[in-house]
This record gives sequence, structure tokens and C-alpha cells, in this order.
Amino acid sequence: MNQDDPAALTPFTIDLTLDEVRRRTEVMAALGPGWDPVAALRGEDEAYALLYSGLDAEQQRTYDMLVAAGVLPGEGPGRATAH
Repeated sequence: MNQDDPAALTPFTIDLTLDEVRRRTEVMAALGPGWDPVAALRGEDEAYALLYSGLDAEQQRTYDMLVAAGVLPGEGPGRATAH
């Protein structure tokens, strides 16, 4: 048998569907029945607003530069106004 011949190789496949279902089930179990995705997103928006609030002039220029460069997300739905 020539190991360099692709026809001589044995195909090898793995179906990860069951593992992915198990992983997702474990994630949901870890989050618990009280997890509220809407509240979690609302909390993230509030944290973002707090993080970029009260910037001085130099910080605001840096923030604007990073938004313009695409490093930080700009203003928009779900994002606080930086000014």
C-alpha cells in the first residue's frame, strides 16, 4: 500500500451534532431558569453608556477617533450617545 496515494487513504469523518446539542444543553442549564436575555442585553447597553459617559475633551477626541477607525462601535440602536 502506497501511503502517498490518496485512493489508499481511509476516509475519516466525525459528526459533532450530538456534541453540539449536549454543549448547548449544558450552557442553558448553567444559565438557569431565571436567565432573561432581554435584561442581559439591556444591562450591556447600560454598562456601555456608563463606560463612555462623562468623557473630557481629550478622551472624547480619542473615542471619536476609535469609532471612526472602526475599533469601537459608534452610536446607533442600543448604543449610548458619547457626547
